[in-house]
Amino acid sequence: MTETIFIAALTLILVALFRWAFRALPGENWQILAAVPLHKHASGRWAGLNLTWYGFFSASAYVLAAAVYLVLAASVGVPLAAAGAVLVAVLGLCAPAAKLLARLIEGKSFTFTVGGASFVGILAAPFLVRWVEALSGWPLPVFPLMAAIAVAYAFGEGVGRLACVSFGCCYGRPLSDFGPSARGRLERWSFTFTGKTKKIAYESGLDGQKVLPVQAFSAVVNSAAGLAGAVLFLASQFAAAFLMTVVLTQAWRFFSEFLRADFRGHGRISAYQKMNVAAVLYAAALAALVPASAPAAVDLAAGLWILWSPAMILSLQGLWIVFFLYTGRSSVTGSTMDFFVHRDRI
Repeated sequence: MTETIFIAALTLILVALFRWAFRALPGENWQILAAVPLHKHASGRWAGLNLTWYGFFSASAYVLAAAVYLVLAASVGVPLAAAGAVLVAVLGLCAPAAKLLARLIEGKSFTFTVGGASFVGILAAPFLVRWVEALSGWPLPVFPLMAAIAVAYAFGEGVGRLACVSFGCCYGRPLSDFGPSARGRLERWSFTFTGKTKKIAYESGLDGQKVLPVQAFSAVVNSAAGLAGAVLFLASQFAAAFLMTVVLTQAWRFFSEFLRADFRGHGRISAYQKMNVAAVLYAAALAALVPASAPAAVDLAAGLWILWSPAMILSLQGLWIVFFLYTGRSSVTGSTMDFFVHRDRI
């Protein structure tokens, strides 16, 4: 019963969130969350640092993924300290990889690539699990933890796509690229971004035009993969949960690259698509070659209970702040501001 309520609650929350987000976030007012004055110009105006909704949704996605992972890991009896150590190791590797790979592949120093970061995480995760096991002395079940990481990533990738909608990045091809029949079917689902500081505007000039809502498709597909993976995990089908989640998320990312209009690197097949194929083959090899863990009973109630610890709540809040500051300080937009007194209110 607990498992059914958990899956149903997640589904309803995601449906409600996406229903609102897909309507609101393409608007200009959902890009900049706040501006912080940094220094004063000779003119008397202040130069500001923009804090973005991209950072808000990215940080929220990281925290959601972390919470899902820790709940699933605890539900199969993995000690919280060991599960947390694996989480820190994975995030500590993937977060800088998101910037480094974007710089290497796209030639951009002020952007992130979730696709590249996820590829690094998929490759490194089993080794990080074994590394934490060796350091801690706790015997850690590889496939349950790998499955928990894969399911958590799918949820994080799904919600994280709202960051892309808010900033206007990772955008789809304009509907004008398609024939009349396809345009007619796609028009009701299309996005129209507004605001000259959105990436779709300053990079491609496609603001104000109807474009394919690739970010929305990605949010739905990845979240559905997370839900399906969670169902298999809760049924103790750990290898199946891991493999299915990786295959679905990576296959969709491979296909969705053809639907995007932003720069994806050189060549007909992008570097990210090659990573997707390699990730699927790697996951299949792991499922075939790594010995399955001993069957483990899943106690979801025990997993959910860890979230009520004050230390856990504070840790997740701290994680949110770290990733908001990492992803939410805009380097490609700026602001100027004036401060004054309302004389009629003195």
